[in-house]
Amino acid sequence: MEITNVSEYEAIAKQKLPKMVFDYYASGAEDQWTLLENRNAFSRILFRPRILIDVSRIDMTTTVLGFKLSMPIMIAPTAMQKMAHPEGEYATARAASAAGTIMTLSSWATSSVEEVASTGPGIRFFQLYVYKDRHVVAQLVRRAERAGFMAIALTVDTPRLGRREADIKNRFTLPPFLTLKNFEGLDLGKMDRTNDSGLASYVAGQIDRSLSWKDVQWLQTITKLPILVKGVLTAEDARLAVQAGAAGIIVSNHGARQLDYVPATIMALEEVVKAAQGRVPVFLDGGVRRGTDVFKALALGASGIFIGRPVVFSLAAEGEAGVRKVLQMLREEFELTMALSGCTSLREITRNHIVTDWDAPRPLPHPRL
Repeated sequence: MEITNVSEYEAIAKQKLPKMVFDYYASGAEDQWTLLENRNAFSRILFRPRILIDVSRIDMTTTVLGFKLSMPIMIAPTAMQKMAHPEGEYATARAASAAGTIMTLSSWATSSVEEVASTGPGIRFFQLYVYKDRHVVAQLVRRAERAGFMAIALTVDTPRLGRREADIKNRFTLPPFLTLKNFEGLDLGKMDRTNDSGLASYVAGQIDRSLSWKDVQWLQTITKLPILVKGVLTAEDARLAVQAGAAGIIVSNHGARQLDYVPATIMALEEVVKAAQGRVPVFLDGGVRRGTDVFKALALGASGIFIGRPVVFSLAAEGEAGVRKVLQMLREEFELTMALSGCTSLREITRNHIVTDWDAPRPLPHPRL
């Protein structure tokens, strides 16, 4: 069967993967209200397309932290990709590089920063969890720097792991033939089988619950890499992130896997953008499955978007070729949305190109008498 959109990969991944693995990738926290809302909220934003504009040439290129990208569509950090496909993060890195975009490698990858760097050139960011042992953190950041990673995406919404009931039911743990490669030499690469989620127990034992804004500043003392704060949902925290020296903000609810009943990221985006006041770029992570979603995020002020689950689902289905196809489909859909909205560059995408459920009703122009 020919795949014609990103969402179709999920069903294929479900057939191919062991239940424990698919559920780990697919599920959200508790009632999974936010999981559905991350998708559904996009349907409450409609287009106001402009017509009779020459769209014979469309430029989707952009720069992120000074790096030139082919499009504003990037790869979010997702953990343990070798559970999806034997090539795991290697395949994702090659697909991102071929598409001219950024891959963010998870701290909890099943391939190390050095291994991912060995796949060849590419612009890569490193997602960081802060462990209780700060020597581990400092060492990891240095390794990422040495391996040519260009930024740190600091995850700030996980002092504890959200309650993911599928993982509890399945007694989720990392399959025995895999390790969290970045921590292998530190005896932190394995996850014990427990009577609930093995990952939840691992996080409880290793991740620092005392993490605060001071640590964002501390991180800047140990690295020159720009720091993106990932997991911001409010104006208040956006302002604090700017004050703390963040180079950018990723509006994220962790794929709806942490606190349930937070808003969809597309709903939180505008509040964060307004609070940032253009001082740092703001990115959107969560729920993007269509080129139309990308356009809506940019119209609300995002500088770019990150995709997570589409990567692991397409990786499970078709390996590197699947990830390439996801990036290509989103690119083509986004280009088409731009053309049909009358935009020839990202600069031209404005708030006036959309209308949302939460906008005040627009007064109808008075017909001339």
